[in-house]
Amino acid sequence: MSKVGIFGAGWVGVVTGACFAELGHEVVIRDIVGEKIEALRAGQVPFHEEDVPELLERNAERLTYTLDVREVADGADFLFVCVDTPPTYSGDADLSRVWTVVDELPRLDERTVLVMKSTVPVGTGDKVRAGLDARGLDDVGYVSNPEFLSEGRAVSDFMHPDRIVIGAFEEADGDAVESLYDGIERPVVRCDVNSAEMIKLAANAFLMTRISFINEIANVCELTGADVTKVAEGIGLDHRLGPHFLRAGIGFGGSCFPKDSLALKQLASNSGYHFQLLAAVIEVNELQKRRVVAKLQKHLGRLRGTRVALLGLAFKPHTDDMREAPSIVLASRLQAEGAEVTAWDPVAKPNELLRGVEVRDTPLAAVRDADAAVIVTEWPQLSDLASPEVLEAMRGNLIVDGRNLLDPAEVRAAGFVYEGMGRPSSPFAGLPESEEEPAPAR
Repeated sequence: MSKVGIFGAGWVGVVTGACFAELGHEVVIRDIVGEKIEALRAGQVPFHEEDVPELLERNAERLTYTLDVREVADGADFLFVCVDTPPTYSGDADLSRVWTVVDELPRLDERTVLVMKSTVPVGTGDKVRAGLDARGLDDVGYVSNPEFLSEGRAVSDFMHPDRIVIGAFEEADGDAVESLYDGIERPVVRCDVNSAEMIKLAANAFLMTRISFINEIANVCELTGADVTKVAEGIGLDHRLGPHFLRAGIGFGGSCFPKDSLALKQLASNSGYHFQLLAAVIEVNELQKRRVVAKLQKHLGRLRGTRVALLGLAFKPHTDDMREAPSIVLASRLQAEGAEVTAWDPVAKPNELLRGVEVRDTPLAAVRDADAAVIVTEWPQLSDLASPEVLEAMRGNLIVDGRNLLDPAEVRAAGFVYEGMGRPSSPFAGLPESEEEPAPAR
């Protein structure tokens, strides 16, 4: 078995380290933030991710956490770069943390392979290779091995991947990295470094395109009386297309999609190409979040003086990640319209971008005295939202289902007014109460 050093004790670094330890490798995780290292040493995971705490506990003897660059590098067969590459104001990826790792690498006694897990622009590997050579670190190999992990199921994605992508300058270095994954049944894509870097960006861009496409279809469905859930079902059964990422909603967020879309768009621009499709995908996603406000105004009129409950804060269920979460945009827009905002999430903690939002412990507490409830994150706890207890607690009876989690007929039968994304609204919505239709938002 090998010694694997990991730079970065964030989500990617800890998940990668835990899974390599599960495969039997000795793992040392290094970070510059002392609080992270102390928490990990105490058995505390600094983020919410299913199965990770169990892996770390089960493999504690193979895992070490350190602030010392020498401790992570000495004797390491592989050094994985798992640091953040956030967007700059221009949209380019900020590679300062990557270069800090490269600049801090000490001279080593034996050949080591530097493996890039972080998502980086195409061409980064060439620059890092040149930087290593300039420092005289010719005995440090370089491999691009992008991650394809989904928050909420990262351990499963690592241990049962669709593919493992390995781009190397030297064939032997690629072979060595491939051997690290022995025990995992998977297809392996071997390629050059630039292609490996592009595979990661292109895969995310295509998934984002599917999301924005089905959201555009949803918007047309609303205008024509079609139901996007049935449209998506019919599309997804086409073997050429498949059902994945065809769920209409209020748009994507998180640490990868928004950042990677901007990075790829900027990479194209820097190369002299205008990526028109990706620019449209980004624009559609931003506008989609704001459609919720229009749906609320449709039923409540001016929002000044109203109370709106946002149910779900994390950008997706089974994670506490608030990066680029739609809830942040919604809360800001609602407050700008004069609404009071309450919220609930089972694991996500509000940050400074949710200033003024009152976060409550349960969905029922969040909707108390609210004029409307908005499902922002499809947490399974919200599947029975349309209950008598919720109807009694609310001041109004409007549910805006931003993830099409609920059955519209059941919600309306329970006495609520229902608004989904790309689903037909009642033709009587907004009219006085009648025997044929549930009461409009009160």
